[in-house]
Amino acid sequence: MSAVVTRFAPSPTGRLHVGNVRTALHNWLLARQAGGRFLLRIDDTDAARSREEYVEAIRADLAWLGIVPDGEERQSARFELYEAEFAKLVASGLVYRCYETAQELDLKRKVLLGRGLPPIYDRAALDLTKADHAARAAAGEAPHWRFLLNRNQPIEWIDGIRGRQHFDAGQMSDPVIRRADGSWLYMLPSVIDDIAMGVTDVLRGEDHVSNTATQVQMFAAFGIDPPAFAHEALLVGSEGKLSKRLGSLGMEDLRAEGIEPEAVLSMLARLGTSQPVEPVLDRDQLAATFQLNTFGRAPARFDEAELARLNAQVVHRLPYAQVAARLPADMDEAGWQAVQPNLPTVAEAADWWAVVKGPIAVPPLEAEDRAFLAVAADTLAAQDWGDSPWQALTGVLKEATARKGKALFLPLRLALTGREHGPDMGALLPLIGRDEALVRLRAAASN
Repeated sequence: MSAVVTRFAPSPTGRLHVGNVRTALHNWLLARQAGGRFLLRIDDTDAARSREEYVEAIRADLAWLGIVPDGEERQSARFELYEAEFAKLVASGLVYRCYETAQELDLKRKVLLGRGLPPIYDRAALDLTKADHAARAAAGEAPHWRFLLNRNQPIEWIDGIRGRQHFDAGQMSDPVIRRADGSWLYMLPSVIDDIAMGVTDVLRGEDHVSNTATQVQMFAAFGIDPPAFAHEALLVGSEGKLSKRLGSLGMEDLRAEGIEPEAVLSMLARLGTSQPVEPVLDRDQLAATFQLNTFGRAPARFDEAELARLNAQVVHRLPYAQVAARLPADMDEAGWQAVQPNLPTVAEAADWWAVVKGPIAVPPLEAEDRAFLAVAADTLAAQDWGDSPWQALTGVLKEATARKGKALFLPLRLALTGREHGPDMGALLPLIGRDEALVRLRAAASN
């Protein structure tokens, strides 16, 4: 059995969005789980729309996610191969020249639909003679090319997600594979590349199912068995339908929002499957549990609020060494561990570190709370700091003042941090330090 080879083939006409990334991730996981290879193919045959900046952005986004290709190809560097393979199809009569304009084809489709017939190409160009082609060439008309489907051969394959698939080639149009200007459409170069690159498994969205039906016959035209195909349900927004926001939500946007790559991977790896979506920091664990038979046929719902919740769970598990470079320069591991359980994003650690280092702004307090804080300052000044100063301080104050619960803890938190909520004060107070804590308590008591 040959090793599994998968590929991700984006067109560099824009930045990757979450749907693209999900496809890339699943192909990477499929190859990684099988000990195979994952290839990146840049489909840049559309010279007018392709941009080098997008090629670089694709590489950067994949690198940020930790999706590392085992090789890269660019279609713009493979035109000689396409010409050679195309010439074989010309010689075997499996492609043919056509001249209809877009308006003429549209009229033909409308006529067929009006008669209740499937709007497939009528193959009128096959009746053109050599003299007809010569006359059109002399008139300056360049042909576009279609692939000749075998309409007597049913198209079937066992889809890794959708099960047995069957298409009637007699109800399909011969696909245009090359434009009149000589440029290539998607279908044929993709097949040629999959053969040349040794791709064994093609995992892509269900919007490609009809393309697969056509490409199965293209593989046969080259005498090659097609790869294993699997088509997954597309992503929809939380409202249950496709949205423009989802179609444009890119990795750059997510990075700007403080989303961790592990959160993106954890969510996209499991969306649309029967497996739970949960924070997973180990990519090998994601790969080990990746199974096509867990994918369902229903659309997979992508919820940004759920991603934010998942991101917080990931942040709460990140080790200090992994985030240290993104923290304030003087924030040590103890500081990170103190604030980590309250962080929705790593970036917000800086906000809490600013609270630790001061200065802080304390809101106006009631007179009885100010009196309580004066007692707290005297108590802290008199007691040993020890290993657990917060527990020691609140224990003494509870006995001395009969305060408990919110009445005990909230004025202290406000005086020491300026905020009603936040990380565990037992972890924060040692970071603030005895001297600074006394200053803050006395300042709040005298306001």
